[in-house]
Amino acid sequence: MKKVKVIIEKTSTGYSAYADKLPVYTTGEDVKELLSNVLEAVNFYFIESKEKAQVSLKDLDVNFSIPSLFELYPINVKHFATRIGMNYTLLSQYVQGRKKPSEKQVERIVEGLQEVGKELSGVNLI
Repeated sequence: MKKVKVIIEKTSTGYSAYADKLPVYTTGEDVKELLSNVLEAVNFYFIESKEKAQVSLKDLDVNFSIPSLFELYPINVKHFATRIGMNYTLLSQYVQGRKKPSEKQVERIVEGLQEVGKELSGVNLI
C-alpha cells in the first residue's frame, strides 16, 4: 500500500491533522492522541469506501508545518540557525509562520534536523 501523507498542525486547542489526498480530518490534544485518531479516521475511510486496506503507523507519511514542529520539539532557534548557517531572523519568521520557506530552505532545515537526530542517537549518558 502507498503511504498516506498526513499533515499535522498546531492549533490553539491542541493539534489537527488531515490526509493530503483523502477526505480525512481529525484533532487531538497531543500528537500521540492525534496519531491514534488519524489511524482510526483513515481506517474508517477505507472501510466506508469498500477498500480492503488496513493502515498502521508505518503506513503514514507524517509531515509537520515548521511552526508546528518547533512547537512540538522546542529547539533553540538561534542556535539551530547558526548550526545550519541560516539567518536567525529568517528562521524565526518561518517558525512563527510569518514567512513560508522555499523548498530549498525546507530541505536545509530538514537536513539540519536529521543531522542533529543522528548525533543524538549516538549519545550515551552517565
